[in-house]
Amino acid sequence: MLKNATKISKNVKETKEIAKMFLDKILGEKKKQKGALVVGLSGDLGAGKTTFVQAIAQHLGVKNKVNSPTFVIIKKYSLKNKKHKFLFHLDAYRLKNEKELLHLGWEDIINDEKHLVFIEWPENVAGAIPRPSKTVHILTDKNEHKHFKLK
Repeated sequence: MLKNATKISKNVKETKEIAKMFLDKILGEKKKQKGALVVGLSGDLGAGKTTFVQAIAQHLGVKNKVNSPTFVIIKKYSLKNKKHKFLFHLDAYRLKNEKELLHLGWEDIINDEKHLVFIEWPENVAGAIPRPSKTVHILTDKNEHKHFKLK
């Protein structure tokens, strides 16, 4: 249903629906690895990566305001979920390489099965992303519609 699926959103409401569908799918899958569930979000500036994470956080019951972590690099949100304890939202846009993640406690974050990790600009730190991971690539068309390619 979701593998390599492309979903189109014309507005924030539809983006929230796509995020919910994606979240339900990835949380319902049998884990193939130990450690955190990691999702890479790629797309141009302003494509909707943070909006997607905001919708994910809302569906997970996060009450705090979810903003882009561009300047702080990483934000951590508590979850009231039996399976997952924290949602991590990272923005690797300003990172030069994978080594910079290590200073943020990356190994501890990705080695804990109770962590959900959403990382914007994963291509900047591709060598540090555990396999298998999920990806969401967002493209904006000439009508400002968002095309979410979900893998």
